[in-house]
Order: sequence, then C-alpha cells, then structure tokens
Amino acid sequence: MRKITLNDIEVNEICRLAGRMRLSLGFVDETPIANDIFTILDRLDIILLEYPIKSENDRPAFSAAIMYFEEVDKKLTFIGLNTADYYDKQIFAIAHELYHYETKTGSHLSRLSDEENSLIEAKANRFAAEFLLPEKVLSSIILDEFKTSKLEKIPYKTLLRFIARLQCTWWLPYRSLVKRLYEIDAISLEQYEKLYSVDERDLQGEYGKIGQAINKEVFINLNQPTNNIGTSANEIEIIIRNFEDNLIDEEKFAETLSLFNRTPDEFGYEIKVSQEDRDDLDAFFGGDGNED
Repeated sequence: MRKITLNDIEVNEICRLAGRMRLSLGFVDETPIANDIFTILDRLDIILLEYPIKSENDRPAFSAAIMYFEEVDKKLTFIGLNTADYYDKQIFAIAHELYHYETKTGSHLSRLSDEENSLIEAKANRFAAEFLLPEKVLSSIILDEFKTSKLEKIPYKTLLRFIARLQCTWWLPYRSLVKRLYEIDAISLEQYEKLYSVDERDLQGEYGKIGQAINKEVFINLNQPTNNIGTSANEIEIIIRNFEDNLIDEEKFAETLSLFNRTPDEFGYEIKVSQEDRDDLDAFFGGDGNED
C-alpha cells in the first residue's frame, strides 16, 4: 500500500492547530514541551495509564491508545501508554494521541508505523512533530546556525551533531527529527535516506556516542524504556481522597493503588493486602498484553 502524503492545505491546517494548542497551553515559540507533555495531560483532565507491553516477535506493540468513557454526567478521557517503548517515542506517542483528542476522532489505538496506510495517522504524526517542534522554530534554528535554509552542503557528521543537539533539547525521536528536516526541504532525499538508516539506538555507534557527548543523562534517558506502571499524580490523589472520605475501604484502597504499582505505606497508611488478592492481581497483569 502506498505511503500517505499530506498536501499543503492539510499541512497548513495541522500547523495552525498545533500552534493554537501550544499557545493555549503557554508554550510560545522556542519553548520545548519535552517532559512537560505529562503535565499537559493533567491540565486537560486526561487520565494517563502507564503499563509496559513488550513486542511479540517482529510485530510492534501498540504505542498508545486514547479512550473515552461516560460516567453519569461526566466524560472521562484516558490515554494508555506503552512504557516498554523508548522514552522519546512515548513522548511522541502522547503528542500523537493529543491530535485525536483535539480533533475528536474517537477512541483509538495507534502504532506509529500506521502512518503509511492511514491519512488520519499521517496527520496525527505530523501534528505530534509540529506540536513538539514547530516548523517555523526549526527553520529559524537552521537559519541562525548555518546562515542558510538548505543543508545539502553541510557535512554528514555536522548534521549528526546538529540532530543530536535538537534531540537533547526538544526530546523528539531521532527519526522524527530527520523526517522533519526532509519535510521542510532542509535536506535532500539522499541525505534523508542516509540519516534515516542510522541505528540511532546503538549507544556505542557513531550517533550514540555523539548524543552522549552532548548531554549524556538526557540522551540515555530518551533512548531507553521507562517500563513504568502507574497513572498521573492527580489520579493517585483522587484514590487517596476517596479512601480518606470513606468512599472506599482499606482493602479496595490497597488493591486500587497496587494496580499502579503503589502501596498505601508510601502515603503514610499501613494497610496489608491479602496473599489471595496479590495472586489475583498478578494473574490480571500476567496475561497476554499484546492483544489489541
């Protein structure tokens, strides 16, 4: 199936949408979102559910999913995040799901590779890239540094260093940055294909060494899974207050927290969970996590 290509009108609409959303959230011009993507979810009342789901053979596990549920007179929005993926891809996946949230395209499960055969997914990926690093900002950075908007004559190693610095500042995946440079006509097709073929996850490879030399802590964090199990701090607080207000009992309190890899004693409460309940929870999370 042929790869989807967005036209100029579609790209312009996406750039305007991403710009409006960035501005409404207080991110202006050259302000990276990076790790603040998780704070954004709290501000939008989106409940984050984190759980690591490994890939099965060569079939990619899902990246993220957005779901909606009606509760009495309130609509709840959840984003499920696969934390077995690399951290930079987790950030990109959340931004991708924000497109579906903002455009109200309904409950949705995404694999970032789905772009090749879905117009909506192509739009969501372009939105994520634009939301995390606006085109006008990237173009300005290129012009300030290289005094030209075209990088065809820039040496390969210089481009690798430039991309690594972008990645450590803006927290996009390497390949997303390479694609961004090609989308704005900063690099040629030949440069794109050579850069895109780099094994960017090899920390002992050329790009891996460059990234670590620029910002070792950030670069390594971006290039490894977090394997987190949990939810946002706001949702944990709701669970605690439900217990404090006697809306749930001690057993339910402990069981609910354990779903997110938390225990009552972390919040000053000494409550025991029976071995039978622990076995039930282990059985729940021990199932096949690769089902869509």
